[in-house]
Amino acid sequence: MAILEIKNAEFTYRSRYQTVHALRGINCSFETGRFYALVGSSGSGKSTLLSLMAGLAVPDTGEVLFEGVSTTKMNLTDYRLRKASVIYQSFRLLPLLTVRENITFPMELRGVKGKIARKTAAELIRKVNLPDTVLNRFPVMLSGGEQQRVAIARAMTMDSHLMLADEPTGNLDSENSEKVIDLLLSLAHDEGYCVIVVTHDMEIAARADEVLRMKDGLLEKVK
Repeated sequence: MAILEIKNAEFTYRSRYQTVHALRGINCSFETGRFYALVGSSGSGKSTLLSLMAGLAVPDTGEVLFEGVSTTKMNLTDYRLRKASVIYQSFRLLPLLTVRENITFPMELRGVKGKIARKTAAELIRKVNLPDTVLNRFPVMLSGGEQQRVAIARAMTMDSHLMLADEPTGNLDSENSEKVIDLLLSLAHDEGYCVIVVTHDMEIAARADEVLRMKDGLLEKVK
């Protein structure tokens, strides 16, 4: 069974000056163990679709199903805290917390005991190919590539295997971009994650198991 499904989803932005039909009857599904690339020009609707998958909003009509349950029937705060992990272009690490504290923070919000959370943080930092010594550093002391790997380690603390990434290599050079994509591919193929990446980078799309393109609020599979 798919971990995530979108059924007949529509979403419209309305303001005093205009109405924008961002999504027009989207249907798709995503499985664990696969790496998906979501591509499209600016304004095509891909960021809106990512927002629905991340639980930042619900569709006007249709539904988003996580493990068969509609997000409209969930507590969205709990969904974002436990089910849908999101990695951002800007990393979004908390600057006044150490790497260890950045990774343990979402676990502690879910009630994980401090000792267990710290042990998990150490295990995850090794999984993203960083040395234990970074745990006591602050984000500003790390390179962009290292910060993004810390963000991935933090995302791996979730209770589920759904990982969403919004232009995760947008602030990285080519070498670090390749390392981050290698890591995300490994999580999909070796650890059983469902990884969905919004990207403009066609090199990333070329490495994906499936490529979906958004255009004018519509979705098509291209690979």
